[in-house]
Order: sequence, then C-alpha cells, then structure tokens
Amino acid sequence: MDQLALIIGLLLATVVAVGVGDRLRLPFPVLMLILAASLTFIPGFPDMEISPELILPVFLPPLLFATAQRSSWAVFRVRWRSLLMLAVALVVVSTVVVAGAAWLVIPSIGIPAAIALGAMVAPPDPVAVESIAGRVHMPRRLTTVLQSEGLFNDAAAIVIFQAAVAATVSGTKIAPDVVLQFALGATLAVVVGIGMGWLTSLITRLVQSMVARSAVTLVVPFAAYILAEEVHASGVIAVVVTALEMQRHSRPQDAAERVTRTAFWDVVELLVTGLAFGLVGLEVRKVIRDEGTGIFDMIGTAVVVCVLVFAVRFAWLAMMSGLTRSKKDSLRPNSAKEVLILTWCGMRGLATLALALALPLTLADGSPFPARGQLIVIACAVLLATLVLPGLTLPWLMRVLKASGDGSEERDAARVLAGRAQQAAIAALKGNELMKELPPEKVALVKEKMTRLHAELLDGSLRNETVGEKRKRGRELAIAVQTIALDAARQEVVAARNEPGMDPEVADRVLRQLDLRTMIMPE
Repeated sequence: MDQLALIIGLLLATVVAVGVGDRLRLPFPVLMLILAASLTFIPGFPDMEISPELILPVFLPPLLFATAQRSSWAVFRVRWRSLLMLAVALVVVSTVVVAGAAWLVIPSIGIPAAIALGAMVAPPDPVAVESIAGRVHMPRRLTTVLQSEGLFNDAAAIVIFQAAVAATVSGTKIAPDVVLQFALGATLAVVVGIGMGWLTSLITRLVQSMVARSAVTLVVPFAAYILAEEVHASGVIAVVVTALEMQRHSRPQDAAERVTRTAFWDVVELLVTGLAFGLVGLEVRKVIRDEGTGIFDMIGTAVVVCVLVFAVRFAWLAMMSGLTRSKKDSLRPNSAKEVLILTWCGMRGLATLALALALPLTLADGSPFPARGQLIVIACAVLLATLVLPGLTLPWLMRVLKASGDGSEERDAARVLAGRAQQAAIAALKGNELMKELPPEKVALVKEKMTRLHAELLDGSLRNETVGEKRKRGRELAIAVQTIALDAARQEVVAARNEPGMDPEVADRVLRQLDLRTMIMPE
C-alpha cells in the first residue's frame, strides 16, 4: 500500500511540477527529479523497490512511442547518415572513451566492467530533451536532431552493455560478434515493428469504438517491445518502427480518432514522464543513502567521467560540423553555436538509470561484481550532471547565444502546407457535382469559406463564430465543406507529411486544425 500511495503521490506531484515549471520557466522532469531526490532528508520515508528488469519495459515503450509519433519515415530516409553518426557511432565512441578512463582510474575494475559503465552513460534521453527543448523555443531543426538521435541510441547502448556484463560475469572477453548481434537485432526489430504497425492498423479499422481504437495504441508499444525482446531483437527499435508505421497507415478521414488519440497520448506522456523521473530521483536518493560517507571518495572519478561525457560529445559534434554538408541532410550542426547547444542538450535519463540498476550483484563464481557501487554512483552523477545542470541553465544559454527560434521556419512551412490544403479543397469542390446543384447564395458561401480556410489553418482560431452560428450558415454548406473540401485537404496534408524535407510536426499541426474543424461541424 505504501508503494501505491507513493506512485499516486508522484503522479500528483507531476501535475504540480508542470504548473510550477510553467511559472518558473523550468522543465518539470528536472523539478520532479530534484523533488524526489530531496526526499532523502525526510526520516522514515518509504523506499520504492522496482526490479531493474521492469524499468525499461514499463517506461521506455510509451515514452518512445509518444516521441516517435512526431516523426516520419521521410526524416530517416533523408537523414540516415547523420542519424548513424549520432545514434550509433557517438554511442560507441563515448563508451570507449569512458571505459578507458574508468579502467585507468578505478582499481581492478577490468575492461568488460569498464565498457559496461561506458554503455550506461553513453545514450542521451529523448524524453528529457523533448520536455526541455520545447520550453526554451529551441529551433525546430535542433530539436529534430536531438529527437532523432534519442530514438535509436538506446538500442546500441543496450547491446554493448549486455555483452560487457555477460563477459564480466563469465570472466571472458567480449565476443567479437557484438556488431553482428546489433545488426541482426535491429533487422528483426524492424520486421517486428512493421508487422505490429500493420496489425494495429488492421485492428483499428475493424473496431468500431473510437475509444477502443485509441486504447489499442496504449497496448501496442508494450506488445512490440516484449515481442522483439522475446526474439532477441531490439525492443527500442521495434517500438519506434511501430509508431512510424502507424503514422504511415494513417487515413485522412480518421479526424475524430486523431483528435482523441492526440489528447490521450498527451496525458499519458505527461504522467509517465513525471513518474519516471520521480523514480529516478528516488533511486538517486537510495544510492546516496546506501553508500553513505563512502560516496565522497567516488566524487573525483565521477567528475572525470562527467567531464569526458561532455567533452566527447562536443568534439564529435564539432567534427560533424566540419564535414562536408549535404543539403538533403540537415541534422548536422552548422555552427559553433549549434555545437555548443547540442552538446549541452545531451541529457541522460531512464536508460542510464535502468542499465545501472541492472548490474548483477555477483559474478559466476559468487564473487562481488567489480566496483558495482562505484559504477552506480558514477552513472547517477552523470545523470544528474547532464540533466539537472543543463535543464536549469539552458534557458540562460539560449538567451546568451541568442539562439532561441522565432518560429519563422515553422510558420513558413505551415503557410505553404496550408496553401496546398486550400488548393486541394478548392479543386475537390470544383470537380464535384454537388456544387452544381447548390443555389448561387450557397456557392458564394462555399467560396468565402475556402478563401478563409488558409488563414484559419495557420492560426487555429475560430474567430468570432460559435458552433451555433456555423450551423446557421446552412447544413448543405457544412456537409459540402466537411465531406468534400476538408477530406481533400486532409489527404493533401497526410501525403505531404511523408515527403522528404517536410517537418512532420508542422504537418501534424495543420492536420489537427483540419480535424478540429471537422469535429465542430454538424454531421
């Protein structure tokens, strides 16, 4: 009962943290982590025991799914080179550098255990980035870099970690087929994700209840993750591919379902994020309590690793910035300012904590796992340094660098897309027999509505018209606009979402306006 009460308390604290964060202009996950970690000073506060094997399967699927829904296959088709450089190569380099330093500094740790530490602290967390970047008006291109990187880097880190831990426990060297395991696991995960995406689309078309169709999307991420793990594939990649496939199979006519599902997943993402980072804070509290005064002897090594994590990321991004840039691939940083911002946003989170807690207690011969307590302390130190420090100072950094986006690029893209939607709606009406049957005054109203459609899609406002006033403008006109014009406009936006170079979030924003306009009109 104590643990249930603690979970409910963390969920309520999440709502409060969101309100406080809005007022203080601070990211609520950071506030949740600080709040939970500060509970260590309350005598008799109950512990929250969660099996390390459950942390990734419980929290990663819904959070990755929510983030991946804001992307598209077109993004990865165009930017796959930079994605590999960030999500795979940077993870490997970070792991090697941190492992080398740990092997030199920590006595008798062994190379495999040092590599396990490197894999723990290597992958940035897309959830932390998502919640923080949006509050400082970071340019959409930079946010896309961080989101795309975070969707796949966990997979590489988990494969390296599992191989390193297995070698440490058995007392052998890391098997040379790690790369082959990763490639095979990624391939199987893509197959699982495509299959789950197709199956989900089939189920949603067979189920009549809109609430049930939205509920299916909550089950699917967990099913994809567990199925992929059962066949020794990457559950992370399977969840991401499932979300991308579901977006690809999205139908223009599912307006009401998209509105319901968007609201539903906004709530799920908010509560799960708050709960996850609250539990991270509680685990940090537990580590501090368990290590006691011995933690002070580990601070020096932890500081070295934290500095290396930032330094390696900065050097790697600077190297990418200096490479020849492709016009089609805009994920690479274009200036020293962007390199600094992207370095500061390399925030660690759930994956780092889960991998640290997944370290076994003993080796195969029954002896203690080498430096396990120190490895967990270092991982928590990196988590705090990369999450709390940037989370609290990023707004200041963006102001100093004058790097906050004004939204002009997004507005320009939305303006072009809204224009395309308007033209598609007009073309559909011109070619429809219904227009020829309407009286002249109704035709004039349709033309007026189509003239205003472009502006209404951009600002999302309903101006001064109420639902009742819209009904008074004529049932025939409402039916014509709803079933012909808006359907054609949605088809255009859905098709444009998967075009190379199109920002999926801009397309989703315009599509939501179309969906909302459909829902306020009479059937």
